[in-house]
Amino acid sequence: MPVAASLVTSHRAVQRAAKQVLAELPKLITPDDTEQTIAATAYAGLVALGYPDTWYYQCPALVLLGSRSCLSVSGRDYRPGNEPVGKHNLVTVDLSPVMDGHWGDCARSFYIEEGRVTDEPESPALAEGKAFLAGLHQRMQATVRPDWTFDKLFRWTNAEIAAAGFENLDFLGNVGHSIATARADRQFIEASNTHLLSDVPFFTFEPHVRCSAGHWGFKHENIFYFDAGGDLTEL
Repeated sequence: MPVAASLVTSHRAVQRAAKQVLAELPKLITPDDTEQTIAATAYAGLVALGYPDTWYYQCPALVLLGSRSCLSVSGRDYRPGNEPVGKHNLVTVDLSPVMDGHWGDCARSFYIEEGRVTDEPESPALAEGKAFLAGLHQRMQATVRPDWTFDKLFRWTNAEIAAAGFENLDFLGNVGHSIATARADRQFIEASNTHLLSDVPFFTFEPHVRCSAGHWGFKHENIFYFDAGGDLTEL
């Protein structure tokens, strides 16, 4: 069934706040920053927009960088590190605000060269990861249909990851989950989950990947839903 317009509006407002904070971070990240300071800055941005609460345990901003960019960890166990960003790095920030039971969930990887965030990294390793995730999201949105199951999207995604010479880093092996009102009610994009994607109002797509033999972990996350015409639409 089509998602109610009021529900789309409510969830989009929360997701828009997460996207706004992530859009502002590039000009705020410095070589001296750490996971701790970036998480604090991101959370302050959410609070300033009126979103002090998170649905993801007590982890409104999960930040991984450098030697920890390939780490896959639950927000329940996450503790931000104090490794500095430095001159050349990858920083991933995953935000999970909530308002009145409506969730946001959005992650971005930032590419650091010469001590500054760049949207067009010159490093082949960084550029390759960025391009792969961008293309994967585009292909996914153009391919997935309402009659797909969570299992089918899981298998399609992992085939795409492997064919490109990347590997899935997620500690549970999944590539996303439904947006629910309680963490325990989430449906995961994982093997053997035969529920239809269209059975839930929204789901995330968030593969966490690295190039085989590489040392950078890339992530890009958005929320999606099927519109009245059956097309997959980004929230």
